[in-house]
Amino acid sequence: MIEISPQEAQARVQSGAYFVDVREQNEWNEVHAQGAHLLPLSEFTQRFAELPKESEIVVICRSGARSGQAVQFLEGQGYTASNLEGGILRWLEEGFPVERSGV
Repeated sequence: MIEISPQEAQARVQSGAYFVDVREQNEWNEVHAQGAHLLPLSEFTQRFAELPKESEIVVICRSGARSGQAVQFLEGQGYTASNLEGGILRWLEEGFPVERSGV
């Protein structure tokens, strides 16, 4: 499994990678990386086919554990995917752009 830094993740997303957050809706509502799409891990195996197979997928969660599970699953399905090391916690720590719902 490939693990990448927030800097590398942002570069890949800016180059066309699809950015997916596998946390749950309530976590997403609090804060999420700008440009990410929500696909909760609890729904992942039923909905992963919604992800573009022709694009690299960058996966984020809270700390990197759930996204790692999603990346391993995607690799088994023939996708090219990378795990954002440290998740949203590291993304925030390094000052990358986020969106907040205010809920």
